[in-house]
Amino acid sequence: MADGTHDDHGRRVLGRSRAAEPSQVVVDPSAPPSGSSPPVAPARPAPPAAPPPVPAAPSVPPEARPWNQPRPERQVIGTSAAAPRPVTGTGGGSPPPPPSGRQATPGGPAGKGPSVLRRIRVRHVVAVLVLAAVVLPIGLFAFGWWQYSRIPKVDVSAVLSPRAGRKGTNYLIVGTDSREGISANDPNAGAFLGETVTGARTDTIMVLHTEGSTAQLVSVPRDLWVTDPATGKKGRINSTFSSGPANLVKAVEGLGIPVDHYMEINFVSFSKLVDAVGGITIDFPNPAKDDHSGLSVAKAGRNHLDGSQALAYVRSRYYTELIDGKWVTDPTADIGRTMRQRAFLTALMKGITGERNPIALLRIPGALGSGLKLDTTLGYLDALRLGWKLQGTELQPVALPVTPRTTSGGADVLDLQRDASTVVAGLAR
Repeated sequence: MADGTHDDHGRRVLGRSRAAEPSQVVVDPSAPPSGSSPPVAPARPAPPAAPPPVPAAPSVPPEARPWNQPRPERQVIGTSAAAPRPVTGTGGGSPPPPPSGRQATPGGPAGKGPSVLRRIRVRHVVAVLVLAAVVLPIGLFAFGWWQYSRIPKVDVSAVLSPRAGRKGTNYLIVGTDSREGISANDPNAGAFLGETVTGARTDTIMVLHTEGSTAQLVSVPRDLWVTDPATGKKGRINSTFSSGPANLVKAVEGLGIPVDHYMEINFVSFSKLVDAVGGITIDFPNPAKDDHSGLSVAKAGRNHLDGSQALAYVRSRYYTELIDGKWVTDPTADIGRTMRQRAFLTALMKGITGERNPIALLRIPGALGSGLKLDTTLGYLDALRLGWKLQGTELQPVALPVTPRTTSGGADVLDLQRDASTVVAGLAR
């Protein structure tokens, strides 16, 4: 080519592509050969310039090529003599970063799916735990209230002692020897069904005194000689129950002991209650037995008793111990019996208040059934407060000082001693 405006034949070039060879040239056929004077012609507008070609992607070694850029010979859409076209997907910007190790999860943002799902699961777990923490206590409280409402009530409110500024609270606990509900197949049935008894009698009389963080358990001997409020005659205190619970409350108050609440439980419920807490443990100083109640303890020391065995122990009147190879009957009679009753009730209360298994606690009301009776003034919250107060509290055993004697009619009874007034005064605080 001779110059920038004429070709090798001297013809004028109207336009040329600036792209690389081979180039496309447009020649005006009317132009004179090179060397002659070209005639003056009106200027013709220049054709539009071709768009600048996209520069070819630089050659990149394989080891330096980004992960998402294909090889140059792959995925190339079309070629032209004018200029190569770009590889699909590269564009002119920076390539996307390599994967971070977390893949996109369907239904969530790329790389964040597992984290989102994990947070959702944690929120669900927290919601369930919070709901359980709120609903479970309310449900247990409601179930306990329903169970408590089914316990039979005894109306002795007219004879209960006025508070009169006293700090302590006294609960009169009465165990009756009612035979109702005792099966003839029970191993200790002979101790209960062998006697001909009409109605119910009190076999155990105790006063639970709570004051502040202390609790005392006082036994009232069933052979204690008192005046019957209903008849005005002298007799054993257990016989006053034949005229009703209110009459027994009056007899205890006649000793100078205030009564704030009344609880009554029969033999069958005693036995079932012991089984409901998994039995009780009693420490025996010597091997012991009672052929009348069915008690049989072969070895000294701590013995675990079930319901029937515990009942045979607490009812034993002819308690006999093996001492120095000989069987010796307890000479203290009713006094020794009240001591064993205190040991029994202390172990039972410890088992109830020390129970942490909620399933076992829910079995207790069912075990008592209709064998437990409470006075009408002892509400559900009062019972809960009593249980909470006794939890972890060591019951202090207290004995009423008594003196045994024989009446003119030949009855073996017990009289209160003069120094019993100190014990009574402590219960009246």
